[in-house]
Amino acid sequence: MPRFTFPEWTDTLKKWINLLVLGAPVYLVALVAYGVTPEAIRIGYQPDQPVPYSHALHAGELGIDCRYCHSTVERAGEAAVPPAAVCMNCHSTVKKDSELLLPIRAAFSENLPVHWTRVHDVPDYVYFNHEAHVNAAVGCETCHGRVDQMVKVYQAKSLTMTWCVDCHRDPSAYIRPIDQITTMGYEAPEGEGARLMTERNIHPPINCSTCHR
Repeated sequence: MPRFTFPEWTDTLKKWINLLVLGAPVYLVALVAYGVTPEAIRIGYQPDQPVPYSHALHAGELGIDCRYCHSTVERAGEAAVPPAAVCMNCHSTVKKDSELLLPIRAAFSENLPVHWTRVHDVPDYVYFNHEAHVNAAVGCETCHGRVDQMVKVYQAKSLTMTWCVDCHRDPSAYIRPIDQITTMGYEAPEGEGARLMTERNIHPPINCSTCHR
């Protein structure tokens, strides 16, 4: 009875199959392990900035409104980062010779942007609109945490899909009066969020195309 033999090219295929069988469990374990690290969900991500800007001082102690620096949050999808000119509105007289502010003065004199490092980010396949959330009166600290207490700002929330969807399903805990959007540590009266949602007809969509366009 003739003996059946596999074609020679299948030897290479068998090597790849063995590699896949042995490597897949290792890959899956590594993927899950990475998926819960700060680098993946970014909780606690706290990069250095070109200037040691303290939110605790500016937003906390001095009480500067978030929208003074992040001026486009009410009318654009992205929150603007302040150009050097905004900083110099104060620092042309306040600590005007500080060495720490040298990058700001240099950018201002040369009309160049300040290269701030982004702290809060979502994947490129996710669409997020600041304007929609701010005009629905979602408090800034909902997503950004108590920045008024951060000397060096960091990401306080995971910003994962589950985290976002849970809020869209019931955002009543985060809806505020319009004039309280930037208030840090705001304590809403019981039932206020649900009442405001009814008054403003707020019904966040939860279909896929809301965030994936």
